[in-house]
Amino acid sequence: MHFEEKLALVLPTLNEAECLPLILERALEVLGRSFIQFEILVVDDDSRDATQAIVKSFALRDSRVRLLARHGQRGLAGAVLHGWRHTDAALLGVMDADLQHPPELLPKLLAAISAGADLALASRYAGRRQKLRWSAIRKAASAVSIWLARPLQSPAARVHDPLSGYFVVRRPAIANLPFRSTGFKLLLEILLRGRVQRVVEVPFEFGRRGAGRSKAGLKIGWDYLLLLATLYVARWRATALTAGVSSD
Repeated sequence: MHFEEKLALVLPTLNEAECLPLILERALEVLGRSFIQFEILVVDDDSRDATQAIVKSFALRDSRVRLLARHGQRGLAGAVLHGWRHTDAALLGVMDADLQHPPELLPKLLAAISAGADLALASRYAGRRQKLRWSAIRKAASAVSIWLARPLQSPAARVHDPLSGYFVVRRPAIANLPFRSTGFKLLLEILLRGRVQRVVEVPFEFGRRGAGRSKAGLKIGWDYLLLLATLYVARWRATALTAGVSSD
């Protein structure tokens, strides 16, 4: 597999110093063997630990690693979009920096893109269901969140895991489209608003967090509900407009 296109992989961070060295080493090794031009953009939301110092150290050794620091801003979606705006790459990816997303899956995602997919995502629910090491409350919250999003998805871009945070998308599929910079669920919005004709889900084993604290909480749940409300209203307006045009 050989790519003419460049990949920009964004790692959004907030106090991820404990996991970051290992995830960067693994990502560099995997992508270095993938016959692709790439860069890894660590977009940091003003961490108070050694996150930025670690990235700067890696960048001195390998120019394919870059630090983009945001100040006074929070939110995974905004960090990802910020990174994508600061690269000329044609392939845009995102992966968590807490070791729950294995970099070793990147070649399979890239293979799906090479075979013609507009978007390839790492899916927790496609194929054989894995046994997630989550509490019953978290499992229920995940199931309900996906169920609430299902009516919004079009048949062409319907997936088992629309809330995945690990994916690669072609730039033309999202170019010049407005996306919410708040919240954590960028993939769902891309699936609904992007120019996505073909999606491939690659099953993977969702790992345990390497260290640090999870960012999941009530605010993330509230942001997701706001996103759903926005998307449902947009869908209703589009349907009403279509119905109005048809009746004229």
